Amino acid sequence: MGALAPAQCAGGGGARAVRKGPGRGRAAAARAARSYRAGQVKTMEDDFGASSTSPFLTESLELAMEVEDEYSRPSCFSCAFDSQNGGRRFSAESYLAHGSLKRVLLRLDPSPNDYEENTVELFGFQWVTEMALVESCGFLFGLLRQQIYRLENLVQMSSSDFGQAAHLHSEAESIRHQCLKFLHYVKVFIFRYLEPPKVKNDGMLHPYEELEAQLPSVLVEELHALAVHVGRLCDLPSNVLAAFTIQNQAKVFPPSWHLLHLHLDINWLVLEVLHILDEKLKRQVVYANHFINLTGENLTSISLFEKHSGNLISDLISLAIKKFTKVRPSEALTSSHYPCTCIKELWILLIQLLDHRNKGSNTECFWSLVNTTLKNIFEQPSTSEGASGFETVPCKDPLSFSWWIMSHLAPLYQFDRNGNLDEKKQMESNWKFVEELLKKSTDAQNSCFTVPWLGLKDLANVSKTSLSMLELVKRCCCEQQIPSLYNSSNSYFIFLSILAQIMKEENNGVHPWKQIKGRIYSKFHRKRMQELTEVGLQNFFNLFLMLAIVVETEDIVSRMLDLLDFLTPSSITASRRALIWRGHFAFLLIYVEKNMDISALAEKISNAFREKAREFLVTKNDYTQRQNLWTLLSTYIDGVQEVFETSCYLSLSEEKLLNDGFTMLLPACRGAELSMVLNFLQVVLARLRQNNNFEFVLPSFYLNLGEDMLSERNCISKAVARSVQERVHQRLQLGNATPDAQLPLVAKEHHLAVASALWRNFFPFLKSQRLSQTLPSPQLADTAAGFTLLALDIPSKALSDLQPQPVLSMMRLFGWDDMVWPQLVSRYLSHLIQNSSLCEAFSSMGYTSYEALTVRSWFRCVLQMFLDQPSGALAKTDAERTVGKAYMEQLTEMTRLIFKLPEVENIFLKANVGQSVFKQDPKNALVQFIKAIGRTYSGLQTLPEKSAMVAKTLEYLGDVLKYVKPYLKAKGPPEGLQLTYWIIGCLVKFCAPILATSKAQQLLFRIVDCLLLPHSVLQQDKELPVALLSAIQENLPLYLQGLSFICCQSQTQGAYLNQLLGTIIQHYFGRFLPSSPTVAGTGQHPLLTALGSSITAPQLLRLRKTTLHVIRENYLQFKGHAPPPRLASVLAFILDVLQRTQSIELCDIDLVLPAVLKCLVLVNEPQVKKISTDIVQYIVEGCQAGSGGEHATQLTSVFRQFIQDYTAVYDHRVFSILETVAVLDQTLVASLIPTITQSLKDSEHKQGLGRNAAQRFEFHLILFFDNE
Repeated sequence: MGALAPAQCAGGGGARAVRKGPGRGRAAAARAARSYRAGQVKTMEDDFGASSTSPFLTESLELAMEVEDEYSRPSCFSCAFDSQNGGRRFSAESYLAHGSLKRVLLRLDPSPNDYEENTVELFGFQWVTEMALVESCGFLFGLLRQQIYRLENLVQMSSSDFGQAAHLHSEAESIRHQCLKFLHYVKVFIFRYLEPPKVKNDGMLHPYEELEAQLPSVLVEELHALAVHVGRLCDLPSNVLAAFTIQNQAKVFPPSWHLLHLHLDINWLVLEVLHILDEKLKRQVVYANHFINLTGENLTSISLFEKHSGNLISDLISLAIKKFTKVRPSEALTSSHYPCTCIKELWILLIQLLDHRNKGSNTECFWSLVNTTLKNIFEQPSTSEGASGFETVPCKDPLSFSWWIMSHLAPLYQFDRNGNLDEKKQMESNWKFVEELLKKSTDAQNSCFTVPWLGLKDLANVSKTSLSMLELVKRCCCEQQIPSLYNSSNSYFIFLSILAQIMKEENNGVHPWKQIKGRIYSKFHRKRMQELTEVGLQNFFNLFLMLAIVVETEDIVSRMLDLLDFLTPSSITASRRALIWRGHFAFLLIYVEKNMDISALAEKISNAFREKAREFLVTKNDYTQRQNLWTLLSTYIDGVQEVFETSCYLSLSEEKLLNDGFTMLLPACRGAELSMVLNFLQVVLARLRQNNNFEFVLPSFYLNLGEDMLSERNCISKAVARSVQERVHQRLQLGNATPDAQLPLVAKEHHLAVASALWRNFFPFLKSQRLSQTLPSPQLADTAAGFTLLALDIPSKALSDLQPQPVLSMMRLFGWDDMVWPQLVSRYLSHLIQNSSLCEAFSSMGYTSYEALTVRSWFRCVLQMFLDQPSGALAKTDAERTVGKAYMEQLTEMTRLIFKLPEVENIFLKANVGQSVFKQDPKNALVQFIKAIGRTYSGLQTLPEKSAMVAKTLEYLGDVLKYVKPYLKAKGPPEGLQLTYWIIGCLVKFCAPILATSKAQQLLFRIVDCLLLPHSVLQQDKELPVALLSAIQENLPLYLQGLSFICCQSQTQGAYLNQLLGTIIQHYFGRFLPSSPTVAGTGQHPLLTALGSSITAPQLLRLRKTTLHVIRENYLQFKGHAPPPRLASVLAFILDVLQRTQSIELCDIDLVLPAVLKCLVLVNEPQVKKISTDIVQYIVEGCQAGSGGEHATQLTSVFRQFIQDYTAVYDHRVFSILETVAVLDQTLVASLIPTITQSLKDSEHKQGLGRNAAQRFEFHLILFFDNE
């Protein structure tokens, strides 16, 4: 932070002294400011000349004397008006009302009351006010970009949760305020502290002065980088631009609103800063030297100002074009070009600033830049590059738009620098460009088929869907007064409306259609049909649709088909063919609404679909051809969906639309294409089940059923459910169906036909995708669930390979198959778990494993939640190694549903587990369920109950090791390995009584072989992957505790299990043993954790005894006189065990004490001696031989053997140890005196040298300590 010049370091020899001392008051600051600004006024008077001195000076002095007592908020764009706005046209914080623009143009201090202290807080740091920008310009602008990024992230995180709205608004507002505060500080710094570069006599500058001399160039580079970083206004995401329309009197706005207005602030403040910099340096050109050296491109303060102002005007015009597309010509004069007042203010600011600069230099004025941009609108993209540096803005009607924008920009000249409207103010002339517009307007040829005040927009529009096409025509057929049409439609639809009204009125008993029929038909012949453009073809369909609605439908449709046959296939483009198909479906919708059979018309369009689907299947590499075909095919899918959503009873031969073309289409679909088809399939399945479930009666059920329940009942998304519900409402309102209307029996046959078509043409592809190598779309699970419920409702039509129990077959395919992706299984089962009809079906067929197999699938889904995450070097970011949020939510929902299954509820009830488990995440919930299983088993009394529980548990688990095999094979990802070892470790510990049974022991042995003793672990010299070793280390205590319990319980495999436990301890004790005894290293050893946990006494004793036995046999064996490796660490581990357990067992005396005494005799290393002595002390004090008992007897026996083994050779060390022991337990040593005496005699006898004075002296010392 040295470059930041923080306030604490400001006084220690900085390049420049702090501007004012701490004793200087606010009043003194104000006086100094007034004096300083008065000097600035004189300068301006000299610059502008005598002609403008008086009014300009008066205005400057008035502004200079405006000194407030409080710190002012920085001016900003704001359209958040309230009742206290005082009738102003702009917010009090705006650049106009706040006086910011006025001060900039008058060359006054931009913020006279701000940044007066020694230090200033920017982005949470304290900076020296007069030095920060010089020393840390790049860093500060970097912090600015970081805050912009934070605000963009808030926009991404924003949701519809009203509880978070106030918090998000507050945080976004704070970020925007920090950004504005910095940019306003930049303006103040330039105005107050920036000085032209100085050169001393010797040519040398102080380092700070060198930085100050480079500041203008650095500022130009940073402003250019900032402009590039924020990008163009017109390129902002749609969700951000949508914030223009937000109206909120409570002033609580989403982050998108703040981000949008921050972009406006930055775009304007860049111009302000460049202008102030230009004025401060007396219009000297500033070159961005570093940028020029790097890129070779020329960048100066002037060029940056011109480019940025031009881009800004281009962006504003682009926004105006978007608004113009929604303005009716009749409303052109009343509809403004700006979406909110902030854009209006920005236009005014640009007018004031650009025209002000134009007066004092050769820069372009406001109208010049606007005219250049508008001219580019008329240019073609191929010729616009050389015409201007500005990008061409697309506009369908540039002439009308130019008139519209000019008419709304001109009045903005009447606003003064304070934002007040001055109607007497003279506007700047733009006659030359207006004259060009007049010439273009007089040259334009008006269409003879228009009403002058109505636009061509609707006339040239081609409907995107068949339903929108039909709805548009229906508006012409309703009972509507003719005058109202002139305000809402183009002239062609007025013609259709008038014609429709005429068709409905009989004249002297003669229907008008008979009189006009020939005249209409005669207009359409082969040549005329072939000459029709796409718009003309659209109007052709509109005419015949209107006629089909009001007169003879079948005759009109027949004639329409005959006329379409005049079109030659070679002349029909992809877009025209899509329009023809939409027209077909619009007529199909008329048939459906009139309850007419669609068989003939459906077969014609479905045959065409089959041919295009076949072409799509064989077209793989030709992208253009594929796109054209998909346009057609998606049109067909949309049309069929609209037919199914519109039809009330599905009794009009709708099955004809579901032909075998889909069998060719589905395999060829990719990504979004497949999603669209599956979404369509869900709608069809839902509509079929709705019509089939309620005895073929359309009940009021649909009118009252919410979209959530409708979605759950039919396994479709909420959006689809909402669409279906709305369409049913619409059909009932049309009057051609009533809630109590009984369907004809023939409807049953049509439903069976639709079901048969769905199974035959869609399900085979669905089935083939369940084992896909890549993760399928979530919609596949939704659709499969829909087919499952269809099999429940209409089992007879399911495919033969699913018979005789199609529901069971579907569950085995998509819900219980271990090879199916867990994401697919969890979503599929979440649709079906709580379906009462499905549960009843399984009960009726006597299939009792339904719940157990579902729980097994849940086990697998939780264990495999990290299955598709990268491992090792492929895991580049945290995001890539984190389970997707959607899948976690899906698993959480599945867990909630699983816990409502009767079997699961019963287990938790018997285990006395509270309801809080329902709120846990899936991993913790699974562990709680495992614990509940163990508790439930332990509470059972009879052998049959226990045997049944073991069988049920094994059914829940399935081949659990198969689920985690991918993690073990790939050695990752780390999260997957941790989850594997944790969950199965909990299973071994908490379900140990179950695994101890003969039925479950094979599973236990497989767990040990696969997880604890695989081949790689048995190779001690081979390093294990870090992730695998970490997972084993953290969870090994669970396995050891469970195995120790099983060793105590098992009657058939006790010896083998003990050997297995010893083998595990042998391999992992050494792997996790540190090279030297350290508190942190030893404390993390999993064996120590296992021995120190709260487990039952037999368990602990078994584990402790086995552990100490393994240590003695493998880690405390001397090779001759050479000590074993890592001896100090081994002894430190033993000492930790004794200290943590705070009790001495016989196994400690038998297995540990002899080896420790041997270490005291044979090893001279101080650390080993110290730890060994501590161990002896713990054991002796724990036994207290004087108290008698088995421990004392065993302790005496060990010391007696120790004396006999080592006195002859190591008498001095033996006696030294005994002296230490005598201090701890005199009774013990007293009981050893006969043994010591005999050993002393035997030693002297073997030596044959008589009495050994030294030995006898040490013996006397022991006797002395004993008597003491």
